[in-house]
Parts: sequence; C-alpha cells; structure tokens
Amino acid sequence: MEQERERDDSFSATGALEREPLHTDATSDEGELDLLLSEDGEARRRFLKQALIAGGGLAAANLLLHYQTNVSAQTRATATNLAATQESPAAIHVTLRVNGRDYPLQLEPQATLLDALRERIGLTGSKKGCDRGQCGACTVLADGRRINSCLALAAAYEGAEITTVEGLAHGEELHPIQAAFIKHDGFQCGYCTPGQMWSAVGLLQEHCPAGMTVRECMSGNICRCGAYNGIVAAVEEVLEENRHARA
Repeated sequence: MEQERERDDSFSATGALEREPLHTDATSDEGELDLLLSEDGEARRRFLKQALIAGGGLAAANLLLHYQTNVSAQTRATATNLAATQESPAAIHVTLRVNGRDYPLQLEPQATLLDALRERIGLTGSKKGCDRGQCGACTVLADGRRINSCLALAAAYEGAEITTVEGLAHGEELHPIQAAFIKHDGFQCGYCTPGQMWSAVGLLQEHCPAGMTVRECMSGNICRCGAYNGIVAAVEEVLEENRHARA
C-alpha cells in the first residue's frame, strides 16, 4: 500500500511537473503574440498617422498652388483689362517745315522734334546723344536760333522754319563753317559734328557777347574725342572773318 501510495505521489508530482511547463509555455507564447500584435498595431497606427500627415501636406500644397495660379491669372486679366481700357494718346496732325520743305505728319503729342526728324522724316544728321539736352549733339536751328531738339516737342514747332545739317550746304557749295571744320580738322569720330556746326552757325547769327570766348558761347556742345581744339579754331576763324566783313 505504501509503495503504491509513493508511486501515485511520484506520478502526481511528475504529472504536475509535466503540465506546468506546458501551461507556462502557452502563457509565454500568448504574451509574445500579444506583444507582436501590439507592436504591429502601433507601427500600423504610426504609418497611418504619417500617411495622413503627408496626404494633408500634399493637399495643402496643391491647394496653395491652385490659389497662386488663380491669383496670377486674375492679376494678368486685370492688367490686360487696364491696358485695354487705358487709351493711348491720340495722334495729332503736325506739319513741320524742315529745310524749306513741308512734312505733314501724324505724331503723338509727346513726340520730340528730334524723333520726328530722325524716325519720321528720315533726316538722321541730328544725333541723339545724352537725350537730356546736355551734350548738344541734337542741335538744330528753329527760326534761326539753336535749340536742343531732344527737349523740344515737335507739335510746338509747327510753322517754325527748322533747319538741320542736311540743309547747311547749298548744293556743292559748303557753308563757311563746314569749310572751316574741314580746314582745322574739327572732327574725329564725327558724332558731335552736326550739332557743333549748327551751334556755330547759330552763334554767328546770335553773335558772341563781348567779353565771352567761343568756348563759353559753345559750352552747350560737348566733344568727347580730341577734336575740340580744332572745333574752337574753326569757329574763331569764321567769327573773325565775319567781323572783318562787317567792318
């Protein structure tokens, strides 16, 4: 009886030992499975969150791009409408008398005499230098007086007798100023030469005031190369000849 009881106890203990690891392993596997599922779920949630954030950012970027495109289109449309509604100044009829000939022209009110001469009539002897009335390259005569044509409105000189360098000579006969410029080599690059000549011709008619030099009376004309001494010598010579002729 005692041996059977000991065997039963041993069997019970062995069974208990055998069942306990099985129970422990099952619990451990379930815990690991729960942990694994938990990590997968967390990863899935992180992925979904990042996807939503990225999707929202992309949607916001698309919305911003769409807004900017619309604003740009509206701005262009507004500018186009304004340009269409703003009427350009209507051209006016102007008749310019240049070198003894009448030129009927259709000009904008703000057109300068220089542009009318060069661009509309085709008399390119008058040069556009500084376009600020400081260099004198655009000098022409208006009713015998020298003016800066880049600062003169063409419409303001309708009816005036405009004379350009093209009208200085009489056929093959050179004007005394032209002959003097050639004699004294009063030109190098030649760009300022037409304005210098017309300023000199105007000076002959206006007369240089007593006590003033040719350089002072021609101060509105700038020579940027090395011909200035020849220009001054040419003008002084003609002025002197005129004084002797009047005497």
